[in-house]
Amino acid sequence: MNIGQASKASGVSAKMIRYYEQIGLIQPAHRTDSSYRIYADNDIHTLSFIRRARDLGFSVEQMKTLLALWRDRSRASADVKAIALEQIAELERKAAAIAEMTRTLKHLANTCHGDGRPDCPIIDGFAGESAALDRTPAKDGHKFGHVNL
Repeated sequence: MNIGQASKASGVSAKMIRYYEQIGLIQPAHRTDSSYRIYADNDIHTLSFIRRARDLGFSVEQMKTLLALWRDRSRASADVKAIALEQIAELERKAAAIAEMTRTLKHLANTCHGDGRPDCPIIDGFAGESAALDRTPAKDGHKFGHVNL
């Protein structure tokens, strides 16, 4: 099947398929005499595996490791579980960071009158000028609980 068909069958865009080939996550597709990519069922299974791993937030490096483990029939399931547990911890960290950002923004929105006056605790809070942020600082010490996701 061609790249468009492979994309539809696997749920991975053609652009991402080309990218995954470029970075070595998947093997380059076989080519026709006119240089069109041709994908086999095995390639579609690999792309589907990658899509599911990507949907769960795994990094490219983690996906490389998971693909290697998937192909290794003598793998230890403990190795796979360790990667999954690392990802769970990362997702929980991100969820906590998002929850803190949500609480902070809700607090700022609740302190804003939302009327015609120019004073705005939200803008003041972003500028670091607001006494409206009488909240306990986030665990990382940032006033707004900012965490890079």
